[in-house]
Amino acid sequence: MPSRLFHPDLLDGQVAIVSGGGSGLGRASALELARLGAQVVICGRRREPLDETAAVAEGARVEANECDIREEEQVAALVDGVLKRHGRIDLLVNNAGGQYLTPAEDITPKGFRTVTRLNVEGTWLMTHAVATRAMMHGPDGEPRGGKIVNVTLSPHHGLPGMAHSSAARAAVENLTRVLSIEWARFDIKLTALAAGHFATETLRTKYPKPVVDGVAGTVPLGRLGTEEEFAWLVAYLAGPAGDYFSGAILTLDGARDNWFGTWPPGGGAPPAEERRAKP
Repeated sequence: MPSRLFHPDLLDGQVAIVSGGGSGLGRASALELARLGAQVVICGRRREPLDETAAVAEGARVEANECDIREEEQVAALVDGVLKRHGRIDLLVNNAGGQYLTPAEDITPKGFRTVTRLNVEGTWLMTHAVATRAMMHGPDGEPRGGKIVNVTLSPHHGLPGMAHSSAARAAVENLTRVLSIEWARFDIKLTALAAGHFATETLRTKYPKPVVDGVAGTVPLGRLGTEEEFAWLVAYLAGPAGDYFSGAILTLDGARDNWFGTWPPGGGAPPAEERRAKP
C-alpha cells in the first residue's frame, strides 16, 4: 500500500483556516496545506500580504480574508462566511500573534495588554468561534470534530526581552491542555506547536542586527529552522497521522529549549555546515 503520509490528495475535501497567513510560518503552512488538497482560508489585518500568499499558491486553493482576530464581531463574520461558502471547517491554525523586543521594565500597561490581547484573547476568540460554530455539532446534531493547532514559543522557560509574549504563550499552552480535555467529547483535538527560532522575514527585518546575527548560535543544532520544516509539522498533524495527538505541546526548535550553554564546556559548537561535512 502506498504511504498516506504526504500524498497529494491527503487533505482533499478538508477546509482549513490559518490566521496570520500573509507571511512567515503562516504563509508556509497555508501553502503546504493547499498543496495537499485542502481549501485554505487565510486571514489577517492587512489585505496586501494575504493576496500575495494567494498569488503564490500556484493554482492551489487559498482564499484571503481580512480579519482582526481581537474583534469578536470580525471573527464571527469570518467563521460564518467560511461555513456559508465551504460548509465545514476541519482545521484551525492559530498562527497570528505578535510581540516586540523590550526590557520588562520598559513594558507599559498598554503594551502588555496589546500583546496579551492579540496572543491570548485573539487565539481564544478564533478557537471558540470555530469550535462552537463548526466542530461541536454537524448538520445531524452529532459532533463533527476537528483539529486546532495553536502556535506558541520556545524556549518554554521564557524569552528575556519578551516577558509579555512569554506570559501570553504560556497561557495559550495551558488553554490548549484544558480544552483538549473538555472538548474531547466533541472529537476536537488541540495541539500547541512551540516554535523556536526560524529564518522568517520578520526575524531578518524586525529585530536588531546583533540578535539576527547571533541567534543561530543559541541553537544546539547550529542553525535556524526553515519555514518549510514548520509547515510540514502542521501538515502532519492535519492528516491521519495526527489523529491521536491532543493536549500535546510539540517543540520544534533544534533543541533550543534544552540549551544551557555550549558543549563541550568552553567551546562553541561548529557551524551546522561544518558538522554535516564530516564523514
